Amino acid sequence: MIGVDIGTTSAKAVLYAKDGTVIANHGIEYPLYSPTPETAEQSPEEIFRAVINTIKKTMQESLVNPKDILCVSFSSVMHSVIAVDKEGKPLTECITWADNRSSDWVEKIKTKMNGHEIYLRTGTPIHPMSPLAKLVWLQHDYSELFLKSYKFISIKEYIFFKLFGEYVIDYSIASSTGLFNIFSLTWDQEALKVAGVTSDQLSKPVPTTHKMSGLNEAFAKEMNLLPSTPFIVGAGDGVLSSLGVNAIEPGVVAVTIGTSGAIRAVSDRPITDPKERIFCYALTENHWVIGGAVNNGGMIFRWAKEQLGDSIAAAAKRLGKDPYDVLTEIADRVTPGSDGLLFLPYLAGERAPLWDSNARGSFFGLGMHHKKEHLIRAVLEGVIFNLYTVLLALSELIGEPQKIHATGGFARSELWRQMMADIFNHDVYIPESIESSCLGAAILGLYSLGEVDSLHVVSGMVGATFHHTPNSENVSIYKDLTPIYIRSSRLIQQEYESIASFQKKWV
Repeated sequence: MIGVDIGTTSAKAVLYAKDGTVIANHGIEYPLYSPTPETAEQSPEEIFRAVINTIKKTMQESLVNPKDILCVSFSSVMHSVIAVDKEGKPLTECITWADNRSSDWVEKIKTKMNGHEIYLRTGTPIHPMSPLAKLVWLQHDYSELFLKSYKFISIKEYIFFKLFGEYVIDYSIASSTGLFNIFSLTWDQEALKVAGVTSDQLSKPVPTTHKMSGLNEAFAKEMNLLPSTPFIVGAGDGVLSSLGVNAIEPGVVAVTIGTSGAIRAVSDRPITDPKERIFCYALTENHWVIGGAVNNGGMIFRWAKEQLGDSIAAAAKRLGKDPYDVLTEIADRVTPGSDGLLFLPYLAGERAPLWDSNARGSFFGLGMHHKKEHLIRAVLEGVIFNLYTVLLALSELIGEPQKIHATGGFARSELWRQMMADIFNHDVYIPESIESSCLGAAILGLYSLGEVDSLHVVSGMVGATFHHTPNSENVSIYKDLTPIYIRSSRLIQQEYESIASFQKKWV
């Protein structure tokens, strides 16, 4: 089976044997266009071509006979919006989750359009990432474009329409729009009214196990697949990542730190939060993924490398070393807690736990005794502290985690892995599977076809690469710092809008 992940920065395809063994894989990157600080768009056609070519390359490298492909199953990034005409041609670029141009409408939706009640039914926090907010923005700020749009779809819907000529949206992607009632599994009428659209302007909601047939013959030939190959519509990348790291049992929490980050757990029913701190998205009708995504993950370490460690990175390159390895070695020389230096990592606004696109980053506690290595370590700790506050909110709703599975690019750093165990005060397990969303998609495909009886088959496909236990001395230090981190991040929040307004005006 082939698991395909349509990600924020690239499309990936992994061909698996039925036991989860990787036979071949390929990935193709595509650009993100940001002509203004608030804009984050991509070309739908560039992404479509990347999907076609990554499947094609994977098939070529595998040498597998097309008739032996059981299915192709999809994972996809959430929260995207594309306006299309009656022929399915894009009238806009793909407006991604990272696009903040709808930020001025978010507070109005919350305070004047019954946003809180809409969240409680849809499970998507009111935030610029949400297609609900994007549609309100388009409706009011680009009314001419809005009125001539035939449908509003996500990037996965665009790809499936081109492959099959039909508009469908899986329950998972639908549940991340802010327009979908997660309790009735239907479009929410009040949310549609706020967004200014009808259900006819959206795709038909289907289960994540929905099987598509009648693949376009030209594209089938290009991908070296049979036109009869079943395509499984699949789910969102975050929920499939939880499946792909075997975090679907009660009490098991999945933590991901890639470019951004997230904490997720699986429930047997939809759950929303009266304080609006967490999301709730569908995996299947019996599996609901709740948690919080953060904007500021590995991208913050990259910022630190570029702004604080440029000379170190240059020296590492000359020596043939990975700059990130050198930076973590330097940070490891500093005492846990960075000698009283905290970093609020909100360089790209923030989703969970603040849900504030105006949030900005800062160092707190900076003194004359602090050096560059303290700043670097504080940056790494700040990312984990922020994720821990999301875990605290999640724990209020579902109880304390019994086991933590962590994955993503951060897992390459032993220091960062141990830091998570110490700040969370919990054992942390790192699964072997790298492309967890692709594996999750492939397993969902097997389940859809009846090849397996349960999603729990994943337990036999995911091993543990690393296991970290908390260091008691470090835990004591972090326990003293955690409440200071939480209070400082909340106290300064009242000024985020002021500094963001200044930056929009003068920067």
